[in-house]
Amino acid sequence: MKVVAAFLLALLGGNATPSDEDLKNILASVGADAEDDKIELLLSQVRGKDITELIASGRERLASVPSGGGVAVAAVAAAGGGGDAAPATAAEEPKKEEKEDEESAEDGLFGLFDD
Repeated sequence: MKVVAAFLLALLGGNATPSDEDLKNILASVGADAEDDKIELLLSQVRGKDITELIASGRERLASVPSGGGVAVAAVAAAGGGGDAAPATAAEEPKKEEKEDEESAEDGLFGLFDD
């Protein structure tokens, strides 16, 4: 992903055909390791292609990827919830989970920065 980001940064900077050295310099400027095989793979895949067409093609492919948004609804339906009770149950459960996640994240951060 960092190689793709470096490639896109080079394009945004005005370099229409970034080389492997250009990408290595961008990655080195932020302290990231440049992996030659990944750079060569990316450059071979995008050589001679329009970046806007590649991005549009990628968006079309991502649109078909399921995002998993229907899990809570399916869980409520499977539990036998129906009528007016199901939406209230579905709305209450995520709130409880968020509070638990926040508390556990806060507990974990205090030890992280102690000397």
